[in-house]
This record gives sequence, structure tokens and C-alpha cells, in this order.
Amino acid sequence: MAEDTGDKSENRNRSTEEAALSARLQSLGERLAHQKGADRKVEAGPSSRSDPSALARGFRLSTELVAGVLVGAFIGWALDKWLGISPWGMIVFLLIGFAAGVINVMRAAGVSTGPGPRPQ
Repeated sequence: MAEDTGDKSENRNRSTEEAALSARLQSLGERLAHQKGADRKVEAGPSSRSDPSALARGFRLSTELVAGVLVGAFIGWALDKWLGISPWGMIVFLLIGFAAGVINVMRAAGVSTGPGPRPQ
């Protein structure tokens, strides 16, 4: 019988502790929700979800790079056929096309504004 009373007091203490913990968790949840609401009001920038404009920008950047390489390869191939210097025209203009594509991607992404000193 003594064991029964001991178990009941432990259960009562445990339920009291659980109730206190639950109340603290509820209070913390309310404070976090209030803080997140204030952060959302301050943060008016773009959302982290994927949006169509980001996809379009990605396609534009990849197209800039591919177009530079393809134009360089075509010019190199044409010079090889016209001048008979195969494969040097293709190699040189493929590298020039790649460099031009990278520069175009950097300009389109806003990393670089082009040649010359950067505005401060």
C-alpha cells in the first residue's frame, strides 16, 4: 500500500511539472509568433520561394554563355574552311567565344559593368 501512495505523489509531481513545462512552451510559442510577425512586417524583400522571374533570369544567363560559345565556334569553323588553317581557327575562336560568354553573363548578372573603372 505504501508503494501506491508513493506512485500517486510521483505522478502528481510529474503532472505538475508537465503542466508547468507546457505553460512555458505555450508562452515561448506566443513570443516567437509575435517576433516572427514583426520580422515579416520589416522584411518586404523577395520571398525565398521560387518565382518565375528567377527562372527566366537563369535561362537568360545560361543562354548568354551558350550563345557566346556557339558564335565563337561558328566563326572559328568558318575561318578554318575559308583560310584552310584547321583546327586553329576553331580553337582560338572557341576560347574567345567562351570568354565573351562569361563576360556577358557577368554583365547580365550585375557583377561587372564592363571595361573601365567601377563607379564608387
